[in-house]
Amino acid sequence: MEYPIGSRVRHPSKGEGVIMADTGSSYRVFFSHDSILEIGKSFAGLELVELGPPAEAPLSLETVEEALRNVLETMTDLGGKVELNGKWLRGQLIFEPADTSLKEHVIPIETFFHKIVMLRDRLRVLEQNINAHQKLDDEDKVNLQQYITRIYGSLTSFNFLFRDKENHFVGESSKK
Repeated sequence: MEYPIGSRVRHPSKGEGVIMADTGSSYRVFFSHDSILEIGKSFAGLELVELGPPAEAPLSLETVEEALRNVLETMTDLGGKVELNGKWLRGQLIFEPADTSLKEHVIPIETFFHKIVMLRDRLRVLEQNINAHQKLDDEDKVNLQQYITRIYGSLTSFNFLFRDKENHFVGESSKK
């Protein structure tokens, strides 16, 4: 399928990126942590996340501002490259319903891991926004921080997925 420049796509191993050029037979895709990769249009592993503007749309100041805003939002959500524990590479997470008439749901562990990392990074951004918020008093900030700490505690169950311990979730009891 043909995607216009500016479309957001997901690569099975590189994660999300933005199509920045169309060479005719391939796309040049920007990935925040791995720079730029040329991917053939026939590559079946490229999944559309968000369709970009139509190719014939004129380039306006609003379009440029929106693209810049999207890049900045994406970049501030990233906490650097986080590695999956090697024993889980190319594994699958299988959800089997108790009702045998229903189909199981299979997710590549790398995809699940990516979602967990995105959740953690967005929690960190939320935490920074709470701490920097000008209208919240210190008591409100502490109360909201306690909820975030409890969320981190709930997510410690997924620490086994991380290769490096410094990327682990830390809950309330671990901070004392």
